[in-house]
Amino acid sequence: MRVKRRILRWLVRTFGDPRGVSGRVAGFVMAHRSSNVQRSRWAVDLLDLQPADRVLEVGCGPGVALKAVRSRTPHVVGVDRSPVMVTAARRRSRTTVLEADADALPTFDAPFDKALAVNTVGHWPDPVAGLRSIHDALRPGGTIAVVSQPRGGAFADNEVVVRQLTAAAFVDPRVETLDLEPPVVCVLARRPGRP
Repeated sequence: MRVKRRILRWLVRTFGDPRGVSGRVAGFVMAHRSSNVQRSRWAVDLLDLQPADRVLEVGCGPGVALKAVRSRTPHVVGVDRSPVMVTAARRRSRTTVLEADADALPTFDAPFDKALAVNTVGHWPDPVAGLRSIHDALRPGGTIAVVSQPRGGAFADNEVVVRQLTAAAFVDPRVETLDLEPPVVCVLARRPGRP
């Protein structure tokens, strides 16, 4: 039991902040595991993207969702704190990917219409601060999709995500569920105001 817990902690740490060779292996798994690809494409579908939408993905990992977004709009930017994932995401999505923490996003030249975070908020040191940073990068009325598939205690259930989004000043949360094992939840919310 002790060894199993130690391995689980190592996996959560490795997938949460991929570095070096083990980080590249984690990125390969993230990019090729069918449930990860399905979850990312589902999240992108929920955002109902339009060709002119500007989209930000925070914690983009190896770029699976970025690639799906890029097929619908050319106006997409990814952010990840792992240099290994930044390199993988740039290669996969052929789009702009920046290295930064969720709670310290760079300044962008224009606000975004949509944002997403797929299975990453549970790895952030301060989820509410990261969500506030995304809030500030969105235009008034902009939408965020926060996806969580609880595995190994690293991710929150939909009630926790709703509380985090509300604490970060998002409004009108709506929960969607994808029937995978374990089930995936997506909480969509918006920045208050009119576009």
